Amino acid sequence: MTAPGRQRFVSLDMFRGATIFLMIVVNTAGAGAPPFAQLSHAPWFGFTIADLVFPTFLFAVGNAMSFALRPDLPAPAFFARVAKRAALIFLLGFLMFWYPFVSVDPDGGYVAKSLADARIPGVLQRIALCYLIAAPIARYCSVRAVLIICAAFLFGYWGMLLAFSPAGEAYTPLGNIGTTIDLTLFGRDHLYRKMDGFDPEGLLGTLPATVNVLAGFLVGRWVQRSGKQPGVVLRIALAGAGVIALALLWSPWFPIGKRLWTSPFALLTIGCDMVLLAAFVWAIEVRGLTTGRRFLTILGRNPLAIYIFSELLVMTLQLVRVPPYGGLYDWVGIALFQPVLPGPLGSLACAIAYTLVCWAFGWWLDRRGWLLKV
Repeated sequence: MTAPGRQRFVSLDMFRGATIFLMIVVNTAGAGAPPFAQLSHAPWFGFTIADLVFPTFLFAVGNAMSFALRPDLPAPAFFARVAKRAALIFLLGFLMFWYPFVSVDPDGGYVAKSLADARIPGVLQRIALCYLIAAPIARYCSVRAVLIICAAFLFGYWGMLLAFSPAGEAYTPLGNIGTTIDLTLFGRDHLYRKMDGFDPEGLLGTLPATVNVLAGFLVGRWVQRSGKQPGVVLRIALAGAGVIALALLWSPWFPIGKRLWTSPFALLTIGCDMVLLAAFVWAIEVRGLTTGRRFLTILGRNPLAIYIFSELLVMTLQLVRVPPYGGLYDWVGIALFQPVLPGPLGSLACAIAYTLVCWAFGWWLDRRGWLLKV
């Protein structure tokens, strides 16, 4: 696919920044009270704001890919670069789960974590696999071909669930064929701990998740070509509304759910992201709004580094035991925020305060001109 002329779109950086901000808030809710329902993932089927975060991150990966792909790069160098990036992101995800390499036993002591039960799938691992699949498609296929491949992934995933799962269990956590594949390839000890063998970042769900990346790529190219024209921004928003409508029309037969990453869920999140990105482009590129620009672009320029920092720091804080609260981050939420703002509001305030600490790390990186690229 031929690359358009390179323009700088601050709105895309801000869109990524807003995604990272919300991702950290959702992942680090303060202890002492349950978070607001919309900031928690739906238990199985259903949809919340929290469910939008990860697919939006994948959509933003596709946006970034629309700038980063170099059509002049020879094929061997291109595939080597894609494979290297995917491998590094996958390794970072695996090491991030294994970190801090020790756990706290019931007596408050520290014991070394074993690789024998280290989780293999994960958030960064899914990003790596989606990128590995999406990058060659984006480079070598026309827009029409990309759309056909996206449809094949969405319908193919649905068909595999229906055809290869036991009767009546295609949409259940342990009965669907995706769980069977994960248990066969990885084993229960290397999967997500909280759902008895089901892993929300399992291998088969990579197919519909890759569609989120490819959609981000296509919309990113659309924005680069003519995104500063108000009429084009409106068309992106209307197209997003149309994709949302398709998701809702499909959902009676294939319910919307993040954990299974159903095809209507992929479409719903793509449509929402198109509408949101159109709003960012209209506000920043068309109307020239500057409010919040510096804050969000700092997050958007170094999303991977800031996300990894946010995960590692909170895990490190939790290693510091503060009886009877648990870890140090638990103590912060319960002892500092809950007395001032009881309930979900205190949980949210704690998460926002923590996210601002992560923003300060991003600001420090930005001041030094450091960008984490893999």
